[in-house]
Amino acid sequence: MDTAQQHWPAGAWDLVTRIGATDGSVAHPHLSMLLSPAAASRDLSDAVHALCAVHGDPPGLAVEARTHCVQPDACDWLSAVADGFVLERAYIARLAAAAGPTPSTPGQSDTEAALIASRHALETLARSERRGCATGAVAALVQDWTAIRLMLDHAADRFGVDPVPAAFPSLSETAASVTRLGGTPATERAVRFGAEQLLAQHRALWDLLEARASARQG
Repeated sequence: MDTAQQHWPAGAWDLVTRIGATDGSVAHPHLSMLLSPAAASRDLSDAVHALCAVHGDPPGLAVEARTHCVQPDACDWLSAVADGFVLERAYIARLAAAAGPTPSTPGQSDTEAALIASRHALETLARSERRGCATGAVAALVQDWTAIRLMLDHAADRFGVDPVPAAFPSLSETAASVTRLGGTPATERAVRFGAEQLLAQHRALWDLLEARASARQG
């Protein structure tokens, strides 16, 4: 079930899911196109390689947030998410290998620069000294990954890779953790900011992939 359709207690996690429902990957038309049976294999391949460039290399957002951990009571939950993302990175790497080379597209050097910039933006979020900011970014990543995982599993089916189950903490555990961690007005604002920034990076990624798909058709 889409997390946006579930009813969570009012608080920081409810805020993250509501933002994700309107500003997250699930609302982007390019992701909807990639989930359709008619999606071109080259477009799926491009998306897999882009996600690999942004999220596929260690340490990754959750590990960076756990390492810096300016909100100590978030460390256990961040560790659980970080451990789960180790398997996600391995899954993305297998998909990228099965999908073959990145499809030839005009403006490749600009794309590579944009992906590097996105990765650096996520690293900055993870290292934020503002209590709750990194928590919000990781919470939004977990929430948004539900939609991204549908695309990855679709790509796995297309490229002959056996899908693997996600290993993140349960949504109920994440909901309880993020609600508790954003339990003051100041931390809730920081959680919101971190979530909005993470989702902005993902929207920019889908915009880029949509433009690349259009360029290949031109």
